[in-house]
Amino acid sequence: MTKTRQRLIEMARELFARNGLEGTTMNDIAKASGRGRRTLYTYFRHKEEIYYAVIEEELALLSEKLKAVQTMHAEPEEKIFALVYTHLSIIRETVLRNGSLRAEFFRNIWMVEKVRRTFDAHEHRILRAVLQEGIDKGRFRIEDVGLMTDIIHYSVKGLEVPYIYDRLGEGLTEDETYPIVKGILVRVLNMPPALD
Repeated sequence: MTKTRQRLIEMARELFARNGLEGTTMNDIAKASGRGRRTLYTYFRHKEEIYYAVIEEELALLSEKLKAVQTMHAEPEEKIFALVYTHLSIIRETVLRNGSLRAEFFRNIWMVEKVRRTFDAHEHRILRAVLQEGIDKGRFRIEDVGLMTDIIHYSVKGLEVPYIYDRLGEGLTEDETYPIVKGILVRVLNMPPALD
């Protein structure tokens, strides 16, 4: 990625976070970045395209964190628990950090979904690999790894909004919810009793 394109994305992120997508114009982004409109239009055709680039960059950071969880030295069940909480924590942190983007995230969820297809496919592969590792090590008893991957993946995505708004186990800390989530996953993954 060129330095100019990166600068444009960074300035757009700041403006979107402060003013929202609707309250930000291409002129605002060009001016804030110290570049002309011609330069801006060289890289992006419209502000929605810059918005996509901002989201893609945030999701790339999440992908890196999930990959680090996959490769850590831990048992597969600990990796699954860590993947769930890493996903939820980073999504919440990203949305909250970006101010007005929080509203955009929920109002334009279809835009976010469109951009996150690549990320979702990457996360799906990581989940599947960790589940397969658990099967290979005899720690999970799963009949269909593909179906289980889908179930966990879509369940975690479904928890994003309540987690962001602190409605997941209202009043409970992450440390207090962890044993509950772990208990659910232990049953779902059909783990041998000695391992739970």
